[in-house]
Formats: sequence, C-alpha cells, structure tokens
Amino acid sequence: MNQADMPRVAFQGERGAFSEEAAVELLGEEIQLVPRPTFESLFAAIDDKAADYLLAPIENSLAGSVHRSYDLLLESSLHISGEVVIPIRHFLIGCSGSSFEEIQTVESHPVALAQCERFFAAHPEIQRLATQDTAGSVAHVIRQGDRTRAAIAGLRAAKLYEGVVLRENLEDHPENYTRFVLLTSTARTKPGANKLSLVLKLPHQGGALYNALEPFARRGIDLVKIESRPIKGRPWEYHFYLDLQASANDPDVIRALAELDARAREVRVLGCYPAAIK
Repeated sequence: MNQADMPRVAFQGERGAFSEEAAVELLGEEIQLVPRPTFESLFAAIDDKAADYLLAPIENSLAGSVHRSYDLLLESSLHISGEVVIPIRHFLIGCSGSSFEEIQTVESHPVALAQCERFFAAHPEIQRLATQDTAGSVAHVIRQGDRTRAAIAGLRAAKLYEGVVLRENLEDHPENYTRFVLLTSTARTKPGANKLSLVLKLPHQGGALYNALEPFARRGIDLVKIESRPIKGRPWEYHFYLDLQASANDPDVIRALAELDARAREVRVLGCYPAAIK
C-alpha cells in the first residue's frame, strides 16, 4: 500500500508513545501516524484535515478515567468506532553508554512516574521529573546525551530512539492496562459491534439516575461503566457516560433507548463498536 493511501491516525504525544502502540495494535502497521502535542490538538486533528481518525486514551486500570478525553469528546461531534486495550509496561531508558548506577534523575509523564512508586521508594537517591510525555522524555534524554538522566516509557520508545534499557517492568502492579477509543467524524457500526457508549443529561431531581438506568436493568442489559462529569456553567449538575455490553441492533436495546429518551433531558449515542479483548 502506498503511504498516500494509508489512513492517517492521530494520537497525543511523540512517536513511540503508548498511544502509538495502541494505534498499531488496533489498525496494523499500514497506517500513517500523526503525533499531536496536546489533547486539544488531538481532538482537532480531523477538523484540521491532519488525520482521518484519532486514538484517545479513555481510562487506565490503575489510574482511572482520563477526564480530559471525556470532556473533549463531549465538546466534539466525534463518534467512537472501535477500542483497544494494551498492557502498560514501563522501562527505564538511558542514552548510549549509560548505566543504572550513574542515574540521578528520571523523567516521564506524571502518571507513569506515579505507577512506579516502588521503584522510587527502593532508590530514594533518584530524583523524578514530571514532563508532558513518556516517549518525548526518551527523545529528550537521548538528545541530551547526559548519562546521569533516564526516562520511563515503553519499549517501543526505547527502540525508536535507540535508547539503552536499564531496567524492565518498573510498574507497581502487573495488571496495568489502558483503554483507547478510536474516533471518527461519522458514525460507523462495524460487524460484531457489541459495546454501546452513551452520554446523558438528566433532570436535576431525585431518582433521575435510577429512572435512566432502570430500562436496561429490567432487560438484563449489562452496564459495564458509568462516569459522571460536571456540566459547565451548571454547578452540581452532571453528564453521565454509560458503557453497555450491548448491540444497537438488539430489539431490547432499541426499546430501552426509547424509554431512556423519554426520561432524560438529552441522550447522545457516542458509538456502537466491537469490545476490546484484553
């Protein structure tokens, strides 16, 4: 396939980021990777004509939800067309010629640093430095060539920037996964779609959330995630995000959605797509 024919996939961070790994895992190697420096620029990538798709982290099994992704998704008109879950394995990466005994400072994204607390507790002499990106930290360490500095990132970043792996599997817990969603400008339901994502705005009254969920519970439709986010300009009112193990083509789901529509102020279907397999 010619590069010009490859789909362009935007992700937040620099080349070698975990988001890049997720994009390749979901879509294969035959894609054009489009790094974007911030979440804001990531969610603008399709409108900017810089990408055909974008891949955004939505939650981590240890750190929880990525709230900026939820908020920007709501502000956009994008649709979820797929998801992927990848294991997060942290490596200590130095420049050429460095050794672990020389390392004085380690840099990485704050979430990555926080997921390696046992490593830092075991080595209190090592200072940590928060940066905007895991892979970007590796690129910076390699460019500087300072053998007293290292970065925490994935193995893909180490290979891409030709860094030296000084320690493996720094993460505190082996069950460390991040879920990413693939976003498109138009709604696309693929064959085998069995996961449904919604966002609701409910009446500000007692029992509103119960009334919204009851049509699904009554039909035995599995609610796998619920997330609330504040409504801007409406103190103490919230949007509710729902992930359901369900197909939008299921008659029971269609009837439940019809009931929900009558009980909520607003219902937006974010997408129906195949659930990721961990």
